[in-house]
Amino acid sequence: MKLKENENLPSEDIFVLEKGEPTKKNITEYTKGKKVIIFGLPGAYTSVCSAKHLPGYVKNIDAFKNKGIDHVICISVNDPFVMSAWGKEHNVGDKIVMAGDPFLTFTKSIGADVDKSARGLGIRSNRYTMLVEDGQITKLQEEEDTGACEISAAENFLDLV
Repeated sequence: MKLKENENLPSEDIFVLEKGEPTKKNITEYTKGKKVIIFGLPGAYTSVCSAKHLPGYVKNIDAFKNKGIDHVICISVNDPFVMSAWGKEHNVGDKIVMAGDPFLTFTKSIGADVDKSARGLGIRSNRYTMLVEDGQITKLQEEEDTGACEISAAENFLDLV
């Protein structure tokens, strides 16, 4: 990942589903004046993402809120319809913002893009979790392998907040 701790998020757009419609949100505007957890993952419905990464944040959302986190945002290279459907299957409700980065603009701008074409997945996001305070990255954990979910897992990242 090319972005590091103490750097600002790039001004890129992500997409969320609001009232059934894809809505563009600028990530720097969305995090302005807030304390936010952003976790990125290779793809909705993929094995580790569905078994560990997303469920860990759903399970620990109250603990993050108790530490002053305003929003938790899950970003993947899927479209906002897929992200919304995946969130519903995991009972996310309004606990976590399920954001799509279908054009990889955010993912590429932070340097988290990885080529998984050999596995039939195309360009995806590496697995990471970051704490962002008023648009600045204050903590960042990136997995060396997209199949791992250890240092970026909610249970482990909670201690850094």
